[in-house]
Amino acid sequence: MRALVLDRPGSIESAPLRLRTVEDPAPGPGDLLLRVIACAVCRTDLQVATGDLAARRLPIVPGHQAVGVVEAVGVNVEGWRHGDRAGVSWLAGFDGTCGFCVSGRENLCPAATFTGWDRDGGFAEQLTVRADVAVHLPTAMDDLEAAPLLCGGVIGYRALRMSGIQPGGRLGLYGFGASALQAIQVARHWGCEVHVASRSSADLERATAFGAASVGRYDQLPPAPLDAAITFAPVGSVVVAALRALDRGGTVVINSIHLDGIPAFDYDDLWWERSIRSVANVTRADATEYLELAATIPVRTEIEVHPLADGNTALGRLERGDIAGAAVLVMER
Repeated sequence: MRALVLDRPGSIESAPLRLRTVEDPAPGPGDLLLRVIACAVCRTDLQVATGDLAARRLPIVPGHQAVGVVEAVGVNVEGWRHGDRAGVSWLAGFDGTCGFCVSGRENLCPAATFTGWDRDGGFAEQLTVRADVAVHLPTAMDDLEAAPLLCGGVIGYRALRMSGIQPGGRLGLYGFGASALQAIQVARHWGCEVHVASRSSADLERATAFGAASVGRYDQLPPAPLDAAITFAPVGSVVVAALRALDRGGTVVINSIHLDGIPAFDYDDLWWERSIRSVANVTRADATEYLELAATIPVRTEIEVHPLADGNTALGRLERGDIAGAAVLVMER
């Protein structure tokens, strides 16, 4: 099969992903073998490729928003059969026995592994995935449109829930990429008043089109204090800006696996029981709940399609902020 392989991290200009023909994977016990149809490109893929996120295993095939069809089922697998459509997300595995796992928080498991970081991912024509982390896709959901939901959408949904935002509340979204574009649709579905901040004029125009009550730059306060905010930019100063926009008792959720550091800020910005939380990975329940909700709303995604061979091009466009929505790699047959 063909796959985009990362041998060592490097600048995007160096084209760190190499298109190669590699041995077809085989499903082990408890695994599914998928024929990949599409895989969306995430900022985490970019961070792994460039080394902003330290490699766990090299060489590695990145990609953790894959949609595929079950080609083979390993032993000890229940609930899946040949021909089923499946989604693959960031969470690749967990021990199932620790306190986090038994309480439904396998995203915090110390032994958790991740797709495209610990285990080969979806920038390939085939991949294997543990059957207990693969997700059944709603029947009406299009393959290409489903791919960006599997990380950006699911993690955005988890961030919304962790923020404590209630129906009708005032929510701030700081940054407006593929994840925030889905989060605003869920929040609007819940009846929330959404305020968006970004450095990109194009993003602010897009946010307005998706129903934002107000838009502005990161250093501009919204018209009224926020009940909750989510930051999507991997920039610590944005966290402080969101914190300053909160009402008393509000929460800022940091939706990023990598942050450049939070600068010092006045305690007055945190006082009155304001809080900062990180969101780490996703659970199986997050993925299942979000896909069902996204199909019901329905959530609209904006995609930019690239052939598998153009993976470095897609990463470069993501790094420069040239993508409206999400880039999706498709497998040519």
